[in-house]
Amino acid sequence: MQKQIILLLFLILVFCTTSNAQINTNHFVVVLDAGHGGKDPGRPTNFGYKEKDIALDIALKVGNNLEKYKDIEVIYTRTTDVFIELRQRAKIANKADADLFVSIHCNAHNSQAHGTETYVLGLHRNDSNFRVAQKENEVIFLEDNFESNYEGFDPNSPESMIGLTLMQEDYLDQSILLARYVQDNFTNKLKRKNRGVKQAGFWVLHNTYMPSILIETGFITNKSEGDYLNSSKGKINISKSISDAILDYKSKLNSDSTLSLNNAFPNNDIVVDSVSDSLINKSSIVFKVQIAAGSKKLPTKPYNFNGLNQISIQKSNSIYRYFYGNTSSYSTATELLNIAILKGYTTAYIVAYKDGEKTSIDEALKSTEN
Repeated sequence: MQKQIILLLFLILVFCTTSNAQINTNHFVVVLDAGHGGKDPGRPTNFGYKEKDIALDIALKVGNNLEKYKDIEVIYTRTTDVFIELRQRAKIANKADADLFVSIHCNAHNSQAHGTETYVLGLHRNDSNFRVAQKENEVIFLEDNFESNYEGFDPNSPESMIGLTLMQEDYLDQSILLARYVQDNFTNKLKRKNRGVKQAGFWVLHNTYMPSILIETGFITNKSEGDYLNSSKGKINISKSISDAILDYKSKLNSDSTLSLNNAFPNNDIVVDSVSDSLINKSSIVFKVQIAAGSKKLPTKPYNFNGLNQISIQKSNSIYRYFYGNTSSYSTATELLNIAILKGYTTAYIVAYKDGEKTSIDEALKSTEN
């Protein structure tokens, strides 16, 4: 009898453990970050809208949509009109070991620009992307002890942005996938102008250790779009587009454990600063960053190159040369060089190829508009 009781208890324990493991496996945590708040109202507008209020209303509605699903846990960085430091927003997501971080904002411009755009972390492709990130990052100046908390990071410095890309490299594919779903919903379901999926150096995205995006839901400096963003209908529609995108992303992860940019976006209609051959414009001029050379051939895996990916290899006589990146833009190559140096390759340098043959940097620049 005693043995039977022990066996029964053992089976119960195994069953409970198995059930809990399955629940934990299906548990999906989403952190929703309503931008700005409290003493930080967000972007200024002449029409009376407040970015902090619109962002909060949309975030709460997104959360309400997702909380209907038992396997999804929603965590908010704020649920009221309070000021939350950027580093605290990231800390909340990291502490929760979240599966996704979604930051919600409104855009602004000195023209009547309109439309939606969603950002992932990366090198700024152009001045416009840099300015968007710069404005969002400047909130750190409202924080106490920001000099020590952000270790010399300067929102006004393009050089400060370069280092932000390093820690999010592992999550780039997933972040882009989610961002694409968001933009597709805005465009196809709401008929909003699609300004694209973009990359820029947002501090709050840099310090999260999971796939992360920042959504600019529209321009509150555009009267018509501002009215829509501030309306009940607009907030409901936008929040549903975002929550549906998150559900699509979750479904994609469950059905396919391997994510490929080419598979996710067969038309390559994405504006990113990737150095992948499949995402750059085909050009007779190509720039790479040579990071190492030696007699031993190494697998081109990130763990062999201080975490760098997109490594190519070339053999000349008995020497193997290793290159980071592949881009038709010299300015992008310069940014890649800075990343390589930050990764420890202090003697790295840029090399150029024309029609597959090595050429000097000067000759390459003469042949291109870089």
